Amino acid sequence: MKKLFSFTGARKIVFGNGAINSLAGEIKELGAARPLIVFDPSLAKTGIQDSLHDILGKAGLKYSFFEKVQPEPPLELVEEGVKIAHKGKCDVVVGIGGGSAMDIAKAVAVCAANKGKAVDYLGLNKIPGPGLPKIMIPTTAGTGSEVTFTAVFIRKNLKKKEGMNSPFLYPELALLDPELTLTLPPHATATTGIDALCHAIESYTSINASPMSETFSLEAIQLISDNLRTAVHNGSDLVAREAMLLGSLYAGLGLANAGVTAVHSLSYPLGGKYGISHGLANTVMLPAVMAYNLAGAQEKFATIAEVMGEQVEGMTLREAAFLAVDAVEALIEDCDVYVTLEELEIKQEDFPELAKAAMTVARPLANNPRKISLEDAIEIYNDAY
Repeated sequence: MKKLFSFTGARKIVFGNGAINSLAGEIKELGAARPLIVFDPSLAKTGIQDSLHDILGKAGLKYSFFEKVQPEPPLELVEEGVKIAHKGKCDVVVGIGGGSAMDIAKAVAVCAANKGKAVDYLGLNKIPGPGLPKIMIPTTAGTGSEVTFTAVFIRKNLKKKEGMNSPFLYPELALLDPELTLTLPPHATATTGIDALCHAIESYTSINASPMSETFSLEAIQLISDNLRTAVHNGSDLVAREAMLLGSLYAGLGLANAGVTAVHSLSYPLGGKYGISHGLANTVMLPAVMAYNLAGAQEKFATIAEVMGEQVEGMTLREAAFLAVDAVEALIEDCDVYVTLEELEIKQEDFPELAKAAMTVARPLANNPRKISLEDAIEIYNDAY
């Protein structure tokens, strides 16, 4: 055994096609009867709202909807959700959608049951006590928020991203239904899928990785690299969608226990200053950060290359490690989301400011397998340009 480690996550995980139909029973199992359902308006167009009316109504549950979720959600939305939860006397919060919906749902659950405002709980372990029970239902194979202790928001006034991080944010239930991901468009499938791959690679190479987290992270890398292309270009392939959602779940378990690394530190300012979506920001930064990190974890990057299908036999460890970057770049390109900072109209003169902001996202940097200075961060932005 390398070192002492612990492993945590959602209290219960239910996975499978049609799992959404068990929602009412799971709510009752938690001793609740008045759920607040948090989701974004685009989901209503998929017919899921009608399904929820049917599932919850037949069970005799009194439910409230909060439908104002936005991509890269501002912190102010949490307070709006809390008001609806209090008005409906809600006793459980259900988040349905991508990371934005689930992050808002988790934050609403803790803020509705504690006396502070959302801004009071930003940072590490600032939440004073348990919130309302939380059920998370992802409709993308991306963030893994259904099994993490984090909720991330935009501070509009500060033009930056900040997160709540607390064990009280772990959901009581993660309910994963691959059929709910079938309607996700190709571009969103690609960027959320690369986001999940990013979580898997970062948690696998994190200095806080354990034998248990590495198992989930490495399996996630294989599932995602084997199935993302199919999920993007043939979105109705339920086998690929199922594998992607399982891979995203495993990556979420990996990141919840080992943490992410510098990709997230450098991508956060892109979302905070420019409004670039989390998945796309990670997609842009992942290859450049991997290339920088190779020297700090050559054996692990060589393993990543092999798991992603690269032929490493007969190569030196360094040569094999570099193939991991090639494999990731090929996957991004095959999924039609290869883009540079220049194409996103990020100005090079902004790099010092972005790097300075990235250096304040300290926890991922502390997990990184290679130390990063301010000058290094600027150079990584240049490499992604």
